[in-house]
Amino acid sequence: MAGIDKQVILKINNLKLAFGGVQALNGINLSINQGDIFAIIGPNGAGKTSLLNCISGVYMPQQGDITFNSQNINKLSPNQRARIGLGRTFQHVELFRGMTVLDNIKLGRHNHIGGNFFSAVFRCGRSLAEEMRCRREIEEKILDFLDLSSVRLKPVGLLPQGLQKRVDLGRALAIEPKILLMDEPMAGMSVEEKEDMASFMMDVHRDIGTTIIWIEHDLKTVMDLSNQVCVLNFGKKITEGSFNEIRSNQEVMEAYLGLEDNE
Repeated sequence: MAGIDKQVILKINNLKLAFGGVQALNGINLSINQGDIFAIIGPNGAGKTSLLNCISGVYMPQQGDITFNSQNINKLSPNQRARIGLGRTFQHVELFRGMTVLDNIKLGRHNHIGGNFFSAVFRCGRSLAEEMRCRREIEEKILDFLDLSSVRLKPVGLLPQGLQKRVDLGRALAIEPKILLMDEPMAGMSVEEKEDMASFMMDVHRDIGTTIIWIEHDLKTVMDLSNQVCVLNFGKKITEGSFNEIRSNQEVMEAYLGLEDNE
């Protein structure tokens, strides 16, 4: 991306994660540059979501290091990782269905709201002022940016899947992330909804400058959007590189793409 120096923003070294006797991740090494749109692909059960869960702090690996902006984050909770700039969306939308679009997105900003216990409980003083500032920023920036202003007061549960995914993205953007982790953001969408989400991802990357790490099964979309691709299979990294580089790898074709080139 123009205007961004290619420096490592996230480094993963010898990451290992096991559930009982099942090795979900086995010695994963990755270096992700600032400004990348970095795709993680592979067959079902390859360890893709487990890797994202380790980065976001949902899972604690048994071995290895995760470094974000030169800071080892192994011992940080998901909340602490969000505070320093790791945002996350989910394959299965994790929203409060009875709450409005606006209130769901506001939850992503709670780490940035100051004040003490008294002002928070009674909604006065600094907490109230910061909450109102947060609402203005979200309404003026995120809702407009994601074209959600017209549904901002509607309960999320009444919205179609594509809009719910967009709300999930809005909540992650409210964190003001340096890295946005996206787990199959286009799963369950129509063709038109996928095109909209792809457009919003590019806008986030271009206009906000956010580094994106994402999981996706649609290889055409991966090819169109990503500058770097990592392929996992059975918890191991097969290869990494541009889409054109990884597609010619024999192990990739056997494990994921198939032996025949469909292009």
